[in-house]
Amino acid sequence: MAGAIASRMSFSSLKRKQPKTFTVRIMTMDAEMEFSCEVKWKGKDLFDLVCRTLGLRETWFFGLQYTIKDTVAWLKMDKKVLDHDVPTEEPVTFHFLAKFYPENAEEELVQEITQHLFFLQVKKQILDEKIYCPPEASVLLASYAVQAKYGDYDPTVHQRGFLAQEELLPKRVINLYQMTPEMWEERITAWYAEHRGRARDEAEMEYLKIAQDLEMYGVNYFAIRNKKGTELLLGVDALGLHIYDPENRLTPKISFPWNEIRNISYSDKEFTIKPLDKKIDVFKFNSSKLRVNKLILQLCIGNHDLFMRRRKADSLEVQQMKAQAREEKARKQMERQRLAREKQMREEAERTRDELERRLLQLKEEATMANEALMRSEETADLLAEKAQITEEEAKLLAQKAAEAEQEMQRIKATAIRTEEEKRLMEQKVVEAEMLALKMAEESERRAKEADQLKQDLQEARESERRAKQKLLEITSKSSYMPMNSGMTVLPADLPSFNLISESLSFDFKDTDMKRLSMEIEKEKVEYMEKSKHLQEQLNELKTEIEALKLKERETALDILHNENADRGNSKHNTIKKPQAQGRRPICI
Repeated sequence: MAGAIASRMSFSSLKRKQPKTFTVRIMTMDAEMEFSCEVKWKGKDLFDLVCRTLGLRETWFFGLQYTIKDTVAWLKMDKKVLDHDVPTEEPVTFHFLAKFYPENAEEELVQEITQHLFFLQVKKQILDEKIYCPPEASVLLASYAVQAKYGDYDPTVHQRGFLAQEELLPKRVINLYQMTPEMWEERITAWYAEHRGRARDEAEMEYLKIAQDLEMYGVNYFAIRNKKGTELLLGVDALGLHIYDPENRLTPKISFPWNEIRNISYSDKEFTIKPLDKKIDVFKFNSSKLRVNKLILQLCIGNHDLFMRRRKADSLEVQQMKAQAREEKARKQMERQRLAREKQMREEAERTRDELERRLLQLKEEATMANEALMRSEETADLLAEKAQITEEEAKLLAQKAAEAEQEMQRIKATAIRTEEEKRLMEQKVVEAEMLALKMAEESERRAKEADQLKQDLQEARESERRAKQKLLEITSKSSYMPMNSGMTVLPADLPSFNLISESLSFDFKDTDMKRLSMEIEKEKVEYMEKSKHLQEQLNELKTEIEALKLKERETALDILHNENADRGNSKHNTIKKPQAQGRRPICI
């Protein structure tokens, strides 16, 4: 009895020790994960688990997003997961997204995984037209996206139509011009071919460097009303707060940089911005939902903290990450250079091998032709020899007949002819015999000359045969010795000597290496400025080229606003700075 009670107590205590769990689904930009979470877990526990799984250390840019009542919300780190207004059915779904954007992607994004996640998110926002991008810049960004996905351009692999299934341009851009998909692909491929040699992370970073200069990049927009009830848009980004006209999300009416804001607060639905300069009026506005005000405050606090953090010395963790990133970049650069050298050597060896194979084939063809010529010469010599022999025999036969005719003539002369008729007949026969003998002698002489000529032709044919045999011997000697000699300097097809043993590779980054790397980085900055100028010229050239195909009636309001800003020479940065340069005056919106 006591044993049964003890076993029930231990079973119940074990049951109590087992924590209750629920399933969470995390959606990143390119993956989907599921985790089993404890009921008591806070937002930070789940967020840290996701970051560890992804290998992400730059966690301050990201958050877990969910949607409640058509409003975007972010998981709070210090609040239990299930205490949020999340759906009750499992799995509970969150989206792992960038919540805050860097001012300068190249300087701030250290890890490759961080760059990749930002690249995917910004690319999707441009394609979904949440970020306005002009047509010529869309083509350039598409070319970097293709480089990141496909690697270096190879005309034998990347043939016409290889981008047919890719979504690379916003639908607004495609509809704005009378251009076929083949025409767009041709222009994207032309720039894609110029990016040869860039690795995936480099292509993605170039994409972000161009995208971060777009007016709507990194801006969260919220519908608000000022004291007078005027409808406006509030934009929150890495540089500060911006007030927009609802019809113009590109150019703010006025901006409040983070370093000029003293305090931000909200009470119920009213939001208050207090400038650092007390002479400037406090700006107040309200939104329709309390939840939206809370989200605005979260974004303000997070962006302001990052703004101040950028202007201080890097923490030890960031310094270590940057040092590791520099070493990794240098290692990858050395590895790429090694692979490039190996590829170049392999290509040269293959070209040499192809040249040798072509030369060997040519020599074989020459040998075949020489052999055929030799056989023809031998056949000709045999025919000439046979003809000479026949001619010689005919000459001998004619000479014999001539001798017999001469004997016959002598016999006729010696014979007495009694009658005059017989004498006349005999004389006629003698004349005929003499003419026949003369003809036979001439024929014999002709045949003798012909025989001599044939003997001479036979001699020349045998001399040609001797020369052909000598040439064939030279050709066969070359074809047997050339590959052996060239084999000493040219690698075979499989090129085993090019395979470097990975165990023997080591990278010792000394101070001289770091100084050299720093010099290279400075050199790259100068080259980048030159490339930027060249890039702008290319963009203007493309814009001019496709301008004739534009359908003006399909231009959107943002297209028109962007063109007006471009004509005035306005950009994202100088439009933000303009209110600061106008002096300290009360705000009137």
